[in-house]
Amino acid sequence: MGKVVGAAILAHVPTIMLPQDVRFDLNDGKEISLVPGLKRFRSDVMEVLDYDTVVVLDSHWATTVEFVITAQAERSGLFTSEELPRGMSQIPYAFRGDPELARAVANYDEKNGTWVTPISDPHLPIFYATVNLWHYLGRGLDKRWVSMSVCQTATTDDFLRAGRALGEAIRDSDRNVLLLASGALSHTFYKLRDLRKHESSDPKHIYSEGARLADLERIEWMKQGDHKRILDTMPEFKKFKPEANFSHWLTMAGATGEEANTARGVMYSEYENSIGTGQVHVYFPEPEGGFPLPKDVTLSRDDPSDSAPTADTADTADARGSAA
Repeated sequence: MGKVVGAAILAHVPTIMLPQDVRFDLNDGKEISLVPGLKRFRSDVMEVLDYDTVVVLDSHWATTVEFVITAQAERSGLFTSEELPRGMSQIPYAFRGDPELARAVANYDEKNGTWVTPISDPHLPIFYATVNLWHYLGRGLDKRWVSMSVCQTATTDDFLRAGRALGEAIRDSDRNVLLLASGALSHTFYKLRDLRKHESSDPKHIYSEGARLADLERIEWMKQGDHKRILDTMPEFKKFKPEANFSHWLTMAGATGEEANTARGVMYSEYENSIGTGQVHVYFPEPEGGFPLPKDVTLSRDDPSDSAPTADTADTADARGSAA
């Protein structure tokens, strides 16, 4: 029987890939906490925890008619970002995949009233929400890495359903899995001619006071292990445009029991700004007795409650999580 042995929401912002002197110059002469936070996360978790596979819930990978999970035996190449090639250019990556686990997730999609398709095409693009984390956390450790997309036409309930399918596949595997929800909290950028005034990590630069307070509330609930409250208040949080409709966190929640999960979050960074968006690293160690199993429910893909457009349907730009 497999299980989730750890979960985290981690920031992947382009700033972490810039040279140190450039980061210091953008941040009032000091380091952003996200970089030492990732280094500490590697030493505390990635190099110590007993896990076989990392599943990255990639908030930059926007698919449209289904969720997609990578099913290659290995992936390697050089990554240059189409969004910010000046900051992320020819970054090497090379890691093993987990085709068996990826294919297993598709066995549980219909039961959960959703669509998840494994794709093994070697030319499938990769995104920096995966590459940036692997650069800090995966190099040299020879672990399996898999990425799962955000479906840009999905609702909050769809993200939870996809997470349940993932969680059930993990449960019925022989894998110990680490889930990394790669993405931000609130996610509104300053306009082009203003944003360079707001590159410092100081939270005073978060796009609005309401967004900053909403982010801080949810970070506090994460620290308390109150995942239920985050789920219950998603309509309120959606007003502050969380990255990719918070799909990365919601899919992680679906795989780890949703409101039954009381794992307490451990901060691996300060709460920081990135040109208006809220960024943080929070790790949820496996609680005593393990993470709750995903909800064992059978749902229909034709559920009428999700058939009409709703306020939480992702638009293309937000689903991609442009430039942060």
